[in-house]
Amino acid sequence: MFSGSQTSPSVASLNHNPREVTPMVRLHVPAALSALLLGVMLSGYAGPLPAATHAVQQAASPAGHPDIFRFKIGKLDAVALKDGDIDAANDGKTFGVGQPNGAVSALLAAAGQPTDVLHLSIQPLLVRSGKRVLLFDTGAADASFARAGRLPVSMREAGVAPAQVTDIFISHRHQDHTGGLLTRGGALAFPNAVIHISAPEWEALKKDGGNAALVAAITPKVETFEPGATILPGVVNAVDVRGHTPGHSAYEITSGNERLLYIGDVVHHYVVSVQRPEWTVEYDEDAPAAQSTRRAELKRMAENNERVYAVHFPFPGLGHVTKQGDSFVWVPEGP
Repeated sequence: MFSGSQTSPSVASLNHNPREVTPMVRLHVPAALSALLLGVMLSGYAGPLPAATHAVQQAASPAGHPDIFRFKIGKLDAVALKDGDIDAANDGKTFGVGQPNGAVSALLAAAGQPTDVLHLSIQPLLVRSGKRVLLFDTGAADASFARAGRLPVSMREAGVAPAQVTDIFISHRHQDHTGGLLTRGGALAFPNAVIHISAPEWEALKKDGGNAALVAAITPKVETFEPGATILPGVVNAVDVRGHTPGHSAYEITSGNERLLYIGDVVHHYVVSVQRPEWTVEYDEDAPAAQSTRRAELKRMAENNERVYAVHFPFPGLGHVTKQGDSFVWVPEGP
């Protein structure tokens, strides 16, 4: 999300907002059983779902840890992993830059949200595909602009050890997406994982002097791809969504006829960015390109009834975008 050397002048504390649409529940199990149950926890749905949803199978138990949310992508087991939160001040400098005073506040108030701050969640996504364990972004860790760093605990609650992760997919270089790549001691947090990042984004990361230590540590693990490339055939395709950063990538995750779009930072806030995609966002490095990409992608999501995973929307960030007049609205599914 954040540019330059990973700082932001307009963020401070945090909050999150669980939502509800489809019949999915969290699962919490003792640590000794979690790894086993991750592969078998969800089972059959016998009838059709409404047009606004995809096939989502119900978990085996209604209890759950608040920082994990299990769901299915076709036959793939997936888990939303809470890392933390960010608050962006509603000061005209972050969202709706250049808009009249009160324009952002009016949208927030209409959605029943506080008008002084915009709450952003941070939730990397974990997906099991056969013997591979895929992690999409790594959270903010100790970034000064967030209260984060809960990813290791969330992963443990999900029954996954860092050494089990085989592939990491980085949407872009900002610290709330790359912060968890290294431990506090500077070692690789996921020592056995290949790190996938687009070639333009990798070049931008290498040029950022504030990331020299990160670049040195992860270079042996990095595999770059061209924007929009197929990375894991039949499972993960990159989607070229430049504008936020030079090589920003979303990821389409597929299993049979089911698919999920991990959107990275195409859209930041579930109200303001969705309903006013043309408004300038401070975090976008090429604002006009990002605005064009945002509207085009929201249009495509709505027209295709795309199932979406939004890393900064209220936890777990899972749902759909629907058209509303000349704009769009977020329809969450989750707890």
